Amino acid sequence: MREALRDALALALPTQCSGCGRDDRALCAACRAALAPHPHAIVVGDGALTVWSGLDYEGVCRRVLPAFKDGGRTDAASALAAPLRAAVAAAVTATGSPLHLAANAAPPAAARPAIHLAVIPSTRQSLRRRGYHPVSLVLAHAGLRAERALKPLRQTLDQAGLGLVDRAQNRRGSLAATAFAAGRSWLIVDDILTTGATLLEARRALVQVGAHVVGAAVIAYTRRLSKPP
Repeated sequence: MREALRDALALALPTQCSGCGRDDRALCAACRAALAPHPHAIVVGDGALTVWSGLDYEGVCRRVLPAFKDGGRTDAASALAAPLRAAVAAAVTATGSPLHLAANAAPPAAARPAIHLAVIPSTRQSLRRRGYHPVSLVLAHAGLRAERALKPLRQTLDQAGLGLVDRAQNRRGSLAATAFAAGRSWLIVDDILTTGATLLEARRALVQVGAHVVGAAVIAYTRRLSKPP
């Protein structure tokens, strides 16, 4: 039934798979299967932060994620939700604390404080260019929601063309934590882990206001520039 519905939609709205280019599929079955999550932990910042990733940034993921993030292929959000949800679940399970699901929800009956989700904020320029916040959109498809814990202080360069040292310098001092973040426990959520510069800057900003950072979760990470635990 699901395939029949997709066939009907393909006739009405012709498209190509963002993973392999196959005609008449936003994301074909084979590419969806290639995005099945396998969460792993990575340590960045000389042990300062443990990051859980749902996928390796290679193959189908390396084509789908940029198409979603910067190519307007929001039809891939539902497929990317599974690996991000798995990464968040693995990170939360590792802490032994409950996840805070909604701002108006009653506090969970647990001895340990609930964990809130924080995303890396987009600049105004990025929001205007894309029209959406990529990580927040994937979280919504995963049935999760972040709270406003971070805000940008300045525009940064695109990290894609920078080396290890330049990435850290580019991000340094670019974020600040909100008053709401103080005193709460946070899991930082982002799309791709490369060197960890962005996540470490977010951690710095949160810790500076007295927040507790339990770790981070990402959709995918680049093995060649990340250090396994």
